[in-house]
Amino acid sequence: MPIYQQNLAICTDTIICSPLNRRVVPRSRGLLAATLTLITVLAAGNANASQDGGQGFTVELGSRPALLVDAMDPGVLKDKLNSCQGSSFRRTDFSIGHRGAALKYPEHTRESYEAAARQGAGIIECDVTFTSDRELVCRHSQCDLHTTTNVLEIPELAAKCSEPFTPYDASTGAPAAARCCTSDFTLAEFRQLQGKMDDFNPRARTVVEYLRGTTDWRSDIHTSRGSLLTHAESIALFQEMGVKMTPELKQPSVTMPWQGSFTQRDFAQQMIDEYKQANVAPEDVWPQSFHVADLEYWIENEPHFARQAIYLDDRAYSDLLFIPRRADFERLKQLGVQIIAPPIFTLLELDGRGDIVSSEYANLAKAAGLGIIAWTLERSDLREGALDDEGNATFYYQSIGAAIEKESDMYTVLDVLAQDVEVQGIFSDWPATVTYYANCMGLQ
Repeated sequence: MPIYQQNLAICTDTIICSPLNRRVVPRSRGLLAATLTLITVLAAGNANASQDGGQGFTVELGSRPALLVDAMDPGVLKDKLNSCQGSSFRRTDFSIGHRGAALKYPEHTRESYEAAARQGAGIIECDVTFTSDRELVCRHSQCDLHTTTNVLEIPELAAKCSEPFTPYDASTGAPAAARCCTSDFTLAEFRQLQGKMDDFNPRARTVVEYLRGTTDWRSDIHTSRGSLLTHAESIALFQEMGVKMTPELKQPSVTMPWQGSFTQRDFAQQMIDEYKQANVAPEDVWPQSFHVADLEYWIENEPHFARQAIYLDDRAYSDLLFIPRRADFERLKQLGVQIIAPPIFTLLELDGRGDIVSSEYANLAKAAGLGIIAWTLERSDLREGALDDEGNATFYYQSIGAAIEKESDMYTVLDVLAQDVEVQGIFSDWPATVTYYANCMGLQ
């Protein structure tokens, strides 16, 4: 298995991580090692096909949900989910396609989005950033093109990257590296790129080796290269497929105002303007941001779109001193924030018997009147549980790692999130897993 570089854009100094999976390493132990394990992913077949999901997209959940249910421990939940095998399934807003269906398709590509729609995701995400000529495009990070596209294979474009490719240095142990940003390129140049699974080989001596780094619990089997989209093109595709939309305004990696005049407020407004230009109803859009200031801007200037704006809350892992307090949630509510979305582990904890229950964070957020959305299911390898050999839990399950012994335990997590935490929806890298549960439980 190749070694994977830390994704510094999303890690903190207490969390060691790879682009796809993070394991918490206690600061007191001073460890700087990340562990990636494996996940079983079966190809989506025609089993569990349903009625038309919208604009000709039939909902096809494939074999994975049934595989997970079959592997569950005996009990009421397994019996209920088993009873739904062979049923027809409908699209549901409870199932949110995280970057599309990124478990097996290059994220934020047409192919990934279409797969998410076929898996019954009622809402699909485009993470929004911008090019050098201020055009909005779908990428998880402004500076991830070197790991999510084939930009390094195109010499004339690779030469424009913020940091050119440098090979692995065996003498020093310095990993292979590059840094290519959407802001390094015009939209016309961006259109020359193709998407790939987000990974790389840090021991690569060549670009070809660098790009061959997909971890083996994900897959290149469906498409090794995907079609990139602008934000406006994603809107048109989502309209065509009949799904709703949740764009995330990404934190720019460049200094704002960009080029001296493009401010964060301009960026926030431009994103909303593209929905208005496409005549998308505000109730079909859930704008997201990790920054309360962006939500405040929308609340003040685009109140109709702000009604469903989502505050992506990273405080539980970015602030070492964070303790959930009702006053904090009430302040958000007073600002006009309606929906909060933290990572899964923030919403769950173990009780005295070791059972998964709703956390104090979740209880306080609900008490303040905030709706809750969780992220992200199917983004961790759980085949051997959520704990590694040293007892460190994978990022998304760090508060409940001891209770996760196998990947089918995801359905227990999903059930507590739905029934006890009462989340409005769940982001997933493989929406079929959530779609199956939502349909079986009668969730819309």
